[in-house]
Amino acid sequence: MKKVLFIDRDGTLVIEPPVDYQLDSLEKLEFYPGAFQWLAKIVTELDYELVMVTNQDGLGTDSFPEDTFWPAQNKIIQAFENEGITFKEILIDKSFPEDNAPTRKPRTGLLNEYIYGDYDLANSFVIGDRATDVELATNLKAQGIFIGEQNEDAVLCTKSWAEIYNYLKAIPRKATVTRTTKETDITVTVNLDGNGQSKLDTGIGFFDHMLEQIAKHGNINLEASVKGDLEIDEHHTIEDVAITLGEAFLKALGSKKGIERYGFLLPMDDCLAQVGIDFGGR
Repeated sequence: MKKVLFIDRDGTLVIEPPVDYQLDSLEKLEFYPGAFQWLAKIVTELDYELVMVTNQDGLGTDSFPEDTFWPAQNKIIQAFENEGITFKEILIDKSFPEDNAPTRKPRTGLLNEYIYGDYDLANSFVIGDRATDVELATNLKAQGIFIGEQNEDAVLCTKSWAEIYNYLKAIPRKATVTRTTKETDITVTVNLDGNGQSKLDTGIGFFDHMLEQIAKHGNINLEASVKGDLEIDEHHTIEDVAITLGEAFLKALGSKKGIERYGFLLPMDDCLAQVGIDFGGR
């Protein structure tokens, strides 16, 4: 399932004009400090789609003609694209607050694709500088990052895009997979950003020992709980644990950003071990 960063525009990507809070000319355009640098790192290293969600009060009316809005908006999008930052979608609500439109943040009318589609909203974030952005996160059952001093419902309050990057980067890549067949009942949990801890119960002592080495030398956390038909043979248990472990790795890796091939050659006194592992998905 895909994860999303729903990002507000004014006060988050660009500085909101302090006089009339309306970005209606290129002269008023000023980008939020650090937004280019740290969003580019998020796009390059982390596994999120970017969606811009913005309220533009009365856009298209006499108080905010569209021909004064689009030059600055187009310049914003082009500037971010020049840095490799592309928004999957740009969602603009044009209503006034008093209209109580279902599409206006914190309401979710613009976001049905993400609510009903194949998206992991629990691990997605809304980033914005207003309480309504954090409320939107709550309504989406996502998490809120508040650009400001304090919001008790946000998981992070900051004015720094560097801190946002560091927070998202530190989230461990975890997955749990359960596989049940006629021969086995298996649950495997992996944390790819763990510290080498393992909790293993496959019913086969030597297999537990070998799985422990994966956790220890891979510096990952690994749990496996297995009920297998050991009264028949060991091969169903070993085979099905391998399948389940592979599925857990696949789920935890997501789109595999930043993953590269790994291998080693280890000559010892009386044996030669060679291992090649490819998580490329081919």
